[in-house]
Amino acid sequence: MKPVGKVLCATGIVAGLLAFFWKDPFNPESLSGARVLLTGASAGIGEQMAYRYARFGAEIVLTARREAVLQKVVEKCLTLGAKKIFYIPADMSSPSEPEKVVQFAVQKLASFQRTAVKEEQLSFQFYPREAGKAVPRWTYFVYLHGGLDYLVLNHIGMTRFQMWAGDVEYTRWLMQVNFFSYVALATAALPTLEKNKGSLVVVSSLTGKIPTPFTTSYSATKFALDGFFSSLRHELNMQKRNVSVTLCILGLIDTDTALENTRCVFAGGCRSLGGSVSAGTCSVLKACKKCTTVCKMVCVSVWMCKKINGKSASAWVHHRGCACPPRHET
Repeated sequence: MKPVGKVLCATGIVAGLLAFFWKDPFNPESLSGARVLLTGASAGIGEQMAYRYARFGAEIVLTARREAVLQKVVEKCLTLGAKKIFYIPADMSSPSEPEKVVQFAVQKLASFQRTAVKEEQLSFQFYPREAGKAVPRWTYFVYLHGGLDYLVLNHIGMTRFQMWAGDVEYTRWLMQVNFFSYVALATAALPTLEKNKGSLVVVSSLTGKIPTPFTTSYSATKFALDGFFSSLRHELNMQKRNVSVTLCILGLIDTDTALENTRCVFAGGCRSLGGSVSAGTCSVLKACKKCTTVCKMVCVSVWMCKKINGKSASAWVHHRGCACPPRHET
């Protein structure tokens, strides 16, 4: 075996052993009663995260554009065990909405705490007199404790997966929804998160790490998220501010929206590359002689082939619609 092969083999063995013996330190009980603000919660990843937090017994505020859909998610979260749940419809393309949403969450998730303090410890002391002596008493103060332990940023604007057509206004709008609103939400929530030693979770994408065709505007917003929040994490560490920042780098997830957008890549890709088909089946793709690059990009696994067209990877290869190697055949 060549030296490179030995190194790769050893690395694989070590990785396998670590995966086998690794113990996940996560304790589900830590989320019981945790106060969570979750954006983009009406569908897809956000909806599923809402259900997960509900099962752990968290106190949740959900936000998204569609109020009717949010109400259904709220109802299901209650049946799953959420201790408290509220929702606020919001359109993140409006610069004023992020701060409003954070204020709503902090107020709704605030908790009352009762603290006993000796009057002699206060600057204003009113003691009853007994035989000329002051008698210390206990005074009880009830105060409002602002509530937010987790800010989970997950929302995205409607994304066009197509060749760059020079639409700067759309890109500006998408940057507001996918990037600037994230910055505004995090900025508004940081004081409360720091006070509660909380966590900031940013759901991003692999397109924010690896540039891909048909995602110019979307990819730009995700690269911006990666740059800003990675830098923010360093700054918070330097200032010893007790807020954790987690960037979730996700690949393609089989949500309805993602799959629909991926289908659009075929149609848009074929036309923009000179084809004349709408691209819906393998046989149609065979007729488009110039979309080979599109097929290579999308048809990367058996799972993807089946999800997009309902056919196996072997059908794609036999129709010569893409250049998937034979090992992907089923």
